[in-house]
Amino acid sequence: MATSIVNKILSSNAGIAALALRVPVGIIFAAHGAQKLFGWFGGYGLAGTGGWMDSIGLSPGIVMAFLAGAAEFFGGIALVLGLLTRPAALALSIAMVVAIVAVHLPNGMFMSNNGYEFGLALLAASVSLLFSGAGKASVDNLLAKRFN
Repeated sequence: MATSIVNKILSSNAGIAALALRVPVGIIFAAHGAQKLFGWFGGYGLAGTGGWMDSIGLSPGIVMAFLAGAAEFFGGIALVLGLLTRPAALALSIAMVVAIVAVHLPNGMFMSNNGYEFGLALLAASVSLLFSGAGKASVDNLLAKRFN
């Protein structure tokens, strides 16, 4: 039974095309997570992001900042590698739904007004990878072959 679950998580018929989606989306997520966790790339780090999250009602802010930052940073790295792609994509999808609903939805669709269009695109990419899996060029594919 455990082997069956592992195979369902790791296996994919997506071919090489998933790589073209995984890598850029993973880089974007990892960079945004690094902003939240470490203050890299002009971010505010955990304390600054946590304070902002508290201010918009996502409390406790520091915990919420850690959860969002960790999902984005480690999930993004996982997507780039194609390692545990489906669980990473699930975590990233949840993070994007929260971001869209809690932050961007009241501003409308367009990014020029801090709207949800970018979050929606990242949500769509994450959901796509959740369904398709990592594809042939991935660590998941190598692990799936070992488990078979």
